[in-house]
Amino acid sequence: MPVEALIFDLDGTLVDTAPDLMAATNHALALAGRAAISAVQLRSFVGHGAGMLIRRGLDATGGAVSEDEFKQLHHAFLEYYGANIARESLVFPGVLALLERARSQGLKLGVCTNKVEGLSNKLLLEIGLAPYFDAVVGGDTLPVLKPDPAPYFEVARRLGVAGARTIFFGDSETDIRTAQAAKVPVIAVSFGYTPAHVSTYAPDHVIDHYDDAWALVETYARA
Repeated sequence: MPVEALIFDLDGTLVDTAPDLMAATNHALALAGRAAISAVQLRSFVGHGAGMLIRRGLDATGGAVSEDEFKQLHHAFLEYYGANIARESLVFPGVLALLERARSQGLKLGVCTNKVEGLSNKLLLEIGLAPYFDAVVGGDTLPVLKPDPAPYFEVARRLGVAGARTIFFGDSETDIRTAQAAKVPVIAVSFGYTPAHVSTYAPDHVIDHYDDAWALVETYARA
């Protein structure tokens, strides 16, 4: 299978965004008079977009609110997060080396995330990753979210490659189900955001560090 592109999830895969997501979530919860959630809780709530993150935070701290209040909290979250998107977030070790190597070998690079597209692009820009990526599809780019494969195929389309000639990197059940639906290989990182170890969801491979990624990419490139 000639590999023409690598496609990545964002939160928990390329970037450790948990500290800034937790700050924004707890800002919204405080406006609702709720207690703060912990880092452990946050990491199990991420993966289905900001709205679901807030709903899960509310469920964990007393239950749902009215739809009008939820919309206010969602807006407050987005406003706060947008203003503080890269305060403590960090690129995971080994990411830059992998991206540089992929580019040097002529591979295209894309992002497929359930974070809204505008915030995804802002984060990539502020954290210094934007120059590496030729396509970014977010949670509001299409009418559907991952694990529907449509966003993934949209990234491939924007990159100008066939979906079958890509590899997906992710950290969660959502990412693995997306790759399985798209019928593409998925390499899961073990250090992301998931309530159970990522191997539970049967990815093709699990890596503990990005230093281990290129050998796997080459394996598919030679197949």
